[in-house]
Amino acid sequence: EVQLVESGGGLVLAGGSLRLSCAASGFTFDDYAIGWFRQAPGKEREGVSCISSSSGSTYYSDSVKGRFTISSDNAKNTVYLEMNSLKPEDTAVYYCAAADTLSSLIVGEYDYWGQGTQVTVSS
Repeated sequence: EVQLVESGGGLVLAGGSLRLSCAASGFTFDDYAIGWFRQAPGKEREGVSCISSSSGSTYYSDSVKGRFTISSDNAKNTVYLEMNSLKPEDTAVYYCAAADTLSSLIVGEYDYWGQGTQVTVSS
């Protein structure tokens, strides 16, 4: 029932910016979180950022803190990830995921996943 659709990925030069969107539907619970994760070739999936709809709390991995900003638009049922000062090491497939629990950056805590969107940062 829960559906997540990512968009906004693409190719950008180092130092540039992209905004990813995660359109959500099918939520019937009050306490949920939307997380952004990424997976680069040959690497394990890692948490990037998450936001809790119940508390409004946001979390960021150390690698993106100060450069990325997560936000939500309740009217559009959409969560955004604004990525600034992008680096080549940010290149990965980015996934959004939903968890009916407190927000975290732990992959195993998320129940529903989007299809992913490619972000490529060149230098």
